[in-house]
Amino acid sequence: MPIPKFHQTFLPILKALKHGNEQKTSLLPDQILEMGIFNLTDEELSQKKSTGGNLFQDRVWWGTSYLSQGKFIERPTRGMIKITQKGIDFLETNPQEMTLKLLKNDSDYNAYVPTRSKNASSSSKIDTEDMSPEDLIEKGYSELNDSLKKELLEKLYESNPYYFEKIVLVLFKKMGYGDFEETTKSGDGGIDGVINQDQLGIDKIYIQAKRYSADNKVREPQIRNFIGAMSGDVNKGIFVTTSFFDKSAVKKAKDARHKIILIDGDKLATLMIKHSVGVQIKDTYEVKEIDEDFFEIG
Repeated sequence: MPIPKFHQTFLPILKALKHGNEQKTSLLPDQILEMGIFNLTDEELSQKKSTGGNLFQDRVWWGTSYLSQGKFIERPTRGMIKITQKGIDFLETNPQEMTLKLLKNDSDYNAYVPTRSKNASSSSKIDTEDMSPEDLIEKGYSELNDSLKKELLEKLYESNPYYFEKIVLVLFKKMGYGDFEETTKSGDGGIDGVINQDQLGIDKIYIQAKRYSADNKVREPQIRNFIGAMSGDVNKGIFVTTSFFDKSAVKKAKDARHKIILIDGDKLATLMIKHSVGVQIKDTYEVKEIDEDFFEIG
């Protein structure tokens, strides 16, 4: 049989985890094979992606990623995986399959990150038969990035609030700003850090970093307090959050005499990916084309 699609691994993954114990994620592909759901030949099991990774294992990893977004499974500690009560309840309905459509209609999956692309629903309806190979690559790359942003924000939600502040400062350092300094964690007046806009530290920027949950928006009072905490000689500030800014917060920042930049969860994840903060390269694909000059007759 052909290598299963990633969404075809959903139900087998849940069944492999049904006993509820924590187990190593790395053992999951072999456990699924031992269950006999997929009758794959040795040749199929050894099939590689173009970048060298094992294709079947990669499909299982993607399956766990999507199930985690829907809270059917969880990763309690590094390298470990476990079914949730939601996953157990789903199995108790004796399902014959678990489709990608079912998962995408799940409330937890849709609430996983408050930054799903506004064009996600329309882009998923594009007729791929009308797309060129390069269009398909671009579409796949975009979907990979969207999935990575979701997972990255989930990691930020789970992080220690103080460590989140450090992550934000490290990001600005990677973006080319000068040295940064963390403020003390008590009595800091609403300022979490100070970065230098230039290498010499002549121009400074105040930073406020709020690790808020998806349904906890930043509102006008938080922006007002941030502006009030800025000293007279600093007129630039960046307010970063893992959630959203409501309209009153956006208006307050826009109307302030200070220059206030707002970075929401989607923008934060995008910047972290762009500047390789908290992420690493998994695969590299080369797209080549004919070198017409090589074939020119002299």
